Amino acid sequence: MNSTWIVSADRGRARIFLESDRNKPLQEIEDMVSPSARTRTSDEYTDRIGTFAGGKSIHKTGGHLPSSQYEPPTTPDEHETEVFAKEVCGYLLKGKQEGRFDKLALVAAPGFLGSLRNELDAQLKPLVSYEINKDYTHSNGQQLRELIDAHNSKQ
Repeated sequence: MNSTWIVSADRGRARIFLESDRNKPLQEIEDMVSPSARTRTSDEYTDRIGTFAGGKSIHKTGGHLPSSQYEPPTTPDEHETEVFAKEVCGYLLKGKQEGRFDKLALVAAPGFLGSLRNELDAQLKPLVSYEINKDYTHSNGQQLRELIDAHNSKQ
């Protein structure tokens, strides 16, 4: 089997396409949606950031650490992005362990591509054949192939 999984993702949605033959259309095999993409942040997090939050502490200026109430400087949106990236990478790892693909391609929105890179398992990193820093999540399989080919031909 010589197949590639192409991940087209942003912080709220990840679509995974199978490319088994360059002459055939991409086949969508999974469409993952982050639960937080469906709700507003204010609906999920009603608490105000406390006085010991990372941005308000003296920790960022090199002073002593505040009390045990210290919160790292991560916003709820950043946390949800990390959680979704872990979920996507977990699905990819399971697919690799089941032998469903040989190569991997990451096509993701600029803010999410870094999160995917950070969460990729060591088994998956060597399989990444290319990365594209664009958000093509709303493209169908044929459009995605054309956009990838156009991007790769420029390089």
